[in-house]
Amino acid sequence: MKREQVTTANAPGTVAPYSQGIKTDNLLFISGQIPIDMKTGQFPDSIAEQTRCCLQHLDAIAKAAGTKLENAVKLTVFLTDMNDFAEMNAMYESFFSGVLPARSTVVVRALPKDAPIEIEAICAL
Repeated sequence: MKREQVTTANAPGTVAPYSQGIKTDNLLFISGQIPIDMKTGQFPDSIAEQTRCCLQHLDAIAKAAGTKLENAVKLTVFLTDMNDFAEMNAMYESFFSGVLPARSTVVVRALPKDAPIEIEAICAL
């Protein structure tokens, strides 16, 4: 099995020993993305904007690998507060059409850098 690292300056760099993405055969595995605004280095104010930010980072990594987030087959959303689900879900829904990817949403106690949300993806190449 061949593995190829994917990196882009259009998404936050890694904060630990992992890759932004790994291509293998016909799949791209994208590491969890937290909502760091690339211009300010801060988290946007609302969970909707934070969700958009995470999904934009995922799309940037997907594009660096030669695909796009629309080709996702599975996403996992990690939230620190389930009360954010409806607002996150509304923004999430705006990113996809047609056949929607499989998804899990998990509530966790904490995320890196005290982020309120993190999203990871698996995309078809």
